[in-house]
Amino acid sequence: MANENQPRGPMPQVAYRNRRFLESPDARALRIISEYIDPLARLRRAGAQHTVVFFGSARIYSREVALQNLRELERRRKEGRSAALQADLQRARKGVRMSRYYEEARELSRMITAWSMKLNRSPRFLMVCSGGGPGIMEAANRGASEAGGKSIGLNIQLPSEQRPNPYISPEFSMLFHYFFMRKLWFAQPAQALIVFPGGFGTMDEMWEFLTLVQTGKMGHGVTILLYGSKFWKHTINFRCMLEAGTIDRGEMKLIRFVDSPQQAFEILKDELGQRFRQRPVIKHPFI
Repeated sequence: MANENQPRGPMPQVAYRNRRFLESPDARALRIISEYIDPLARLRRAGAQHTVVFFGSARIYSREVALQNLRELERRRKEGRSAALQADLQRARKGVRMSRYYEEARELSRMITAWSMKLNRSPRFLMVCSGGGPGIMEAANRGASEAGGKSIGLNIQLPSEQRPNPYISPEFSMLFHYFFMRKLWFAQPAQALIVFPGGFGTMDEMWEFLTLVQTGKMGHGVTILLYGSKFWKHTINFRCMLEAGTIDRGEMKLIRFVDSPQQAFEILKDELGQRFRQRPVIKHPFI
């Protein structure tokens, strides 16, 4: 019989509670799979089914904020507080011009959300989804909130911290460490993608979607709209790609250019409506 007074060693910690282990290179596979399982469980519990994804620049402000920035700089110039404001003024004026995209993304999201709530489906049947940060992402979540609906925000850890915007529905606010897992959750439930003007991140996400659809890896139809035809046709020379033979005319049909919330909404309402009528809706389309 063991002596109860015999000295004992310290109780070891179980691996799944060992933070040092979980944050080590050896546990990377566990961290990756957790970024799949946790969103899956949260979306399932909430009854979320399909999404319309908004991509676009984090540097595009609302009209109100853009005008406020410009007025502040103009005030400083009149007071003679700085002689080196010209470049800042030029950026601020550009910010006011670009703010139309924020306001139009906001309006389009509001229209989509209001329509989805009238589809005679479950409340989370079709939801707006963004990258969760500022700019166009904020506009998308804001429009959905103004329509009285819920929306998703898939944020990402960055060296300069990107904070979730205040319009994401709290139960659908998620934070990722791995870009590729975040992209997976953009793609899997997506029925449509709307890409507003943006930079490197927007381009990366857009090409990922296009490649998945082109190669049939998405597993379902996705409507892809590039919002702001002048920006996109100036930024990417699709005609050159066609002429070089690196893409064909059939692949160009994967994308369409739109220039107003109403134009984009009519395409989405028509195509998504047909898609939902033509085939049974998968209860949980995330597997």
